[in-house]
Amino acid sequence: MYKLLGGLKEYFKLQDICTSSVIFRLHNSFTTALLLACSLVITATQYVGQPISCIVNGIPTHVVNTYCWISSTFTMPDAFRREQGREVAHPGIANDFNDEDAKKYYTYYQWVCFVLFFQIFFFQAAACYLPKVLWEASEGGVMRTTVMGLNHGICREDEKCAKKNALMEYFLKRLRRHKLYVLRYFACEALCLVNIIVQLWMMNKFFEGEFYSYGWRVMNFSDQPQEQRIDPMVYVFPRVTKCIFHKFGASGTIQKHDSLCILPLNIVNEKTYIFIWFWFIILAVMLICLMIYRAMIMMMPSVRARLLDIIRLVPKEAAQAISRKTDLGDWWIIYMLGGNLDPPIYRDIVVELAKQIEPPRKNEK
Repeated sequence: MYKLLGGLKEYFKLQDICTSSVIFRLHNSFTTALLLACSLVITATQYVGQPISCIVNGIPTHVVNTYCWISSTFTMPDAFRREQGREVAHPGIANDFNDEDAKKYYTYYQWVCFVLFFQIFFFQAAACYLPKVLWEASEGGVMRTTVMGLNHGICREDEKCAKKNALMEYFLKRLRRHKLYVLRYFACEALCLVNIIVQLWMMNKFFEGEFYSYGWRVMNFSDQPQEQRIDPMVYVFPRVTKCIFHKFGASGTIQKHDSLCILPLNIVNEKTYIFIWFWFIILAVMLICLMIYRAMIMMMPSVRARLLDIIRLVPKEAAQAISRKTDLGDWWIIYMLGGNLDPPIYRDIVVELAKQIEPPRKNEK
């Protein structure tokens, strides 16, 4: 398992220069690694044991197994509400299976490993990583150039002073030219939210409308009375299904053979997708909160001052002066520098910038 998943460790390397938020990195690196790991695990389990085992009289087992695997199996949704052991043999398995309208056919179990692999590798993982690629191409190393190695406070005093002066000179010359920088970054964060919503919709489409409520039903399962419980994981990923095999008898008449099929791989599938569901919902909530937070930063300069004061530990007077004298783009560069510079150096630079930056003219606001 370590050899199988060990290559994913590259996604979890710490960055020496940080240009994005934690939630942005969770969407890109962690989610990409998570989806690739799920794909590898499910694909590997396809080759461990038999994917389907059917019970039928009078027909070789391997024939029925092959037929039911390549065609489809079904359950009776109404039978999930009946008492197992008395009214039905297994959840969803009843004798009155002649009504075609009452059957629920399952074919996606054949495609789970392939869909998960191709969809995750070529779309889901790639789509999760796309905002990171776009942002890195747009960012162009601006933050790394601006930091100039001052993220490590251990250096000669003359070198430190020279770099601090160079950074302040660069910033004063480039004042009010960073608005496009921050808007591009916020757009990449919004793209993350769009990506998660689209992927939830796609998976719900793949599971025939069962995925949206999948996690909620799993959470509510333990609160229901024992006699009323219907395991939602068994309903979406049935472990026992039925399959009908037709063949000609000795006299030429068509014989119908009812077989009971066990799908052991659905044990892995149900756990994998419940984990994906919870992570996607948590990530979607975090991204929605992040969008609200970004909107507050854009529209409320007082929030910017509080962030510099509380999170970056900048003196209150300097934080208020910076937020009043700079636009959104300049403020964002200064704020992000706080996560990359050595803290004492950062506070000295911000205090000095607060003194030297001139307030914007009315036509520049």
